[in-house]
Amino acid sequence: MQAEITLVKPHAALRLAHATNNLLTRGWIRIAGRVIWFLAFIVLFLVTTWAAAALYFDPPATNLSLSVVIFYLIAVLTVLILFKFSWASLAICFALFAGVAFWWWSIQPTGNRDWQPEVAETAWTERDGAKITIHDLRNFDYEVGKPGTPRWETRVVDLSQLQGVDLFINFWGSTLICHPILSFQFGPMDHVAISVETRMARGQSYSTVRGFFKQFELTYIVADERDVIRVRTNYRHEQLYLYRTSVKPDRARRLFLNYLETVNAIHRRPQFYNALTDNCTTNVRMHTAATTAKPAPWDWRMLLNGTVDELVYERGSFASHLPFAELKQMSLIDAKAQAANFSELIRIGLPGFDQPVLLSNP
Repeated sequence: MQAEITLVKPHAALRLAHATNNLLTRGWIRIAGRVIWFLAFIVLFLVTTWAAAALYFDPPATNLSLSVVIFYLIAVLTVLILFKFSWASLAICFALFAGVAFWWWSIQPTGNRDWQPEVAETAWTERDGAKITIHDLRNFDYEVGKPGTPRWETRVVDLSQLQGVDLFINFWGSTLICHPILSFQFGPMDHVAISVETRMARGQSYSTVRGFFKQFELTYIVADERDVIRVRTNYRHEQLYLYRTSVKPDRARRLFLNYLETVNAIHRRPQFYNALTDNCTTNVRMHTAATTAKPAPWDWRMLLNGTVDELVYERGSFASHLPFAELKQMSLIDAKAQAANFSELIRIGLPGFDQPVLLSNP
């Protein structure tokens, strides 16, 4: 009898070990399932918030935006309650989101809205050898307290005279965000500035939140500096810094032509602006990256871009090698911008603008 008991004990211990392992395994599976469900619920919350915002900002009918959002949120909540927050409820809610996302991605820019006067036209260009004809180059006249007087010009520039590229950094409020503008120098005094901006209809004003949705179209303002720069310094009284870049003439030509490809593309087929992926800074990076064999790596300062000029300096892309703090202090042009002879006088005495330029054939 004692022998039988001795034989049974190992089997009982083995069964107990198996049972314990099974319990532990099931416990871990339940915990993992709950964690995954919780993460899925967080993702659902985020995409539902985005979908509600998309329905509010970009509704099929403007007067129904709030009603559509409320209906969508009630539908999501009803599904979750009816299906007791099960996996099936999550699947249905994700399907509802997919429907909204598909509708939103199908929205296309029209290009034919009642535009604000300063973005009423979109530039386009023609090339004949080294000669570039720019149509609808903006050169408005401004007076304090009055709307700008529209003036859209046709201008011819010669690629063989392209000497360099200048970078303007514009602050209009918080120093966390700036607006970069590139200006291309043709010959000793002629400059063509290109500013990537939102194309807004009458009655619209810029909103960062709305900029994440399909509220604004994208436009490349090709302009005289007396327009796009002077309006900021002399009439809006914003801060502008001007830096000479180290871009050589050969690359400057490639960069200018790359910009013009997008200018012509937008003229033919409108595009939406997006505050995250398709804005004034990301587009500058797109063009500069396209004209070098080794594009600079992405940096968070390209989004929160108030220190993007310091980033450019760190990468050795400015002609001046003064300490950055000193360079920036000397590069503020607001006082100089009051001069009548605009493009020439704002550059006198600035670091980097006294270096000789060697031209080559395009």
